Amino acid sequence: MMVSGPFHVRRVYDPPHPGDGCRVLVDRLWPRGVSKERAAVDEWLKDIAPSAELRHWYHEDRSRYEEFARRYTRELADSDHAPAVDRVLALSAAQAVTVLTSVKDIERSHVPVLLAHLAGRSDQ
Repeated sequence: MMVSGPFHVRRVYDPPHPGDGCRVLVDRLWPRGVSKERAAVDEWLKDIAPSAELRHWYHEDRSRYEEFARRYTRELADSDHAPAVDRVLALSAAQAVTVLTSVKDIERSHVPVLLAHLAGRSDQ
């Protein structure tokens, strides 16, 4: 488990932990091979994930991470992503939040970019 500010980060494949609080899936696609019961997801915020176009672009060449992070940061500020960003911030103001993802390499995924954006928004 990773901790970033008020957020915990886990892979959705890991078993739930009593201290997880609200478990929020931040991937656009439902994780393969995981039932809704086993995932124990409280909210699935698909619209907080990178757009399909950006995700495909990054997956073509993983050396593009810095540019991916810049583009995803811009997406997080747009009107398509704003309601989901506002929702996770509201959840984190009321309780512990565990961000769930299916990605294997969390450090080079959308999750750190998302957490940095949330931290910047919660400071306002």
